[in-house]
Amino acid sequence: GLRGALMAPSPQDWEQRQEEDTLLIERILLLLRNVLHVPPDPTEEQGVDGDASVHDRVLWALHVSGMDDLLKFLASAQVEQQWALHVLEIISLMFREQNPEELAVLGQGPAGAEHGEDTRELENLRQRELAEKRARALQRPSRHSRFGGSYVLQGLKSIGERDLVFHKGLHNLKSYSHDLGKEPRRVPRRRQAA
Repeated sequence: GLRGALMAPSPQDWEQRQEEDTLLIERILLLLRNVLHVPPDPTEEQGVDGDASVHDRVLWALHVSGMDDLLKFLASAQVEQQWALHVLEIISLMFREQNPEELAVLGQGPAGAEHGEDTRELENLRQRELAEKRARALQRPSRHSRFGGSYVLQGLKSIGERDLVFHKGLHNLKSYSHDLGKEPRRVPRRRQAA
């Protein structure tokens, strides 16, 4: 049938293809289109969940017979452009009941599906971690200020005539000296006492 009419041994045979062969190819393509065009009837099929529908079984039969390879050949061969619209219609009917997202996942194979699951799981873990961080930030008490206050020490004069301003905590007041915070003066080794 279609395979014999299409698979001619040499390019000259394409030109010498008889009108009967051309009509045969067109009739087979139209038959295939009409078979795939039949809408699904769920009340007639009454299959178990997960069972292949009639449409899926027709597609599987086309695949087993090698018809899908012939359709790919017809779609890509330069000399067979006259069948391009028929082939396009058949391919669109083949994918009629399919969801593009599911087809993309199936095209990646099991590794792609596992990768998608891993990505979703990582995203869920990331969202959970961000939520926990926000909750911890809300529960944390307000940040303690290290500023212990400034005190005016009356009776001790600073460099000018004003009273001394002490910037440390009051508990450091006992160890206060005018040299607080200054670098100790280094005495050269030769001048140190023996």
